[in-house]
Amino acid sequence: MKTIVLTGMMGSGKTTLGKLLGETLNMKFIDIDSSIELSEKSSIKNIFEIKGEKYFRELEKQTIKTIFKPEDLIIALGGGAFENNITRKFLLNNALIIYLKTTPQTIFDRIQNDTTRPLLCGKMNIEKIKEIIKIREKNYESAHLTISTDNKTLEEIIEEITGVLE
Repeated sequence: MKTIVLTGMMGSGKTTLGKLLGETLNMKFIDIDSSIELSEKSSIKNIFEIKGEKYFRELEKQTIKTIFKPEDLIIALGGGAFENNITRKFLLNNALIIYLKTTPQTIFDRIQNDTTRPLLCGKMNIEKIKEIIKIREKNYESAHLTISTDNKTLEEIIEEITGVLE
């Protein structure tokens, strides 16, 4: 089966759904942020703080390129990874991209107590989330498939994804 890439905002469920989808479809799951943390031996938050967002985005692009294979893989991107033109075009041409669309309120409810999100540290509010979505939405919506995650169980979302794949 073609590689499946999950994109969307932080808190949209990419990692959680990716793991479950991997189990359901018997495919390997890779979370890009976790891969970066392992290779850098540092948290995403620390990488942002010490080396900056530009360094992180370049690392993210290289990590995606390195781990990518065209089949039997599920990849959860970091929330901003799909903003990179080169990465986005490469993935759109070589994988099935699924945008997990989530409202600002749902994202806020899910991540308001999470201190590991570098773009929201100290400025966690719905307005900030709306700003980020507004910037990224055009790219997110270029995905092959958009699935709303609001008010759905993990099982319902997995069912929706697997239904499209059949």
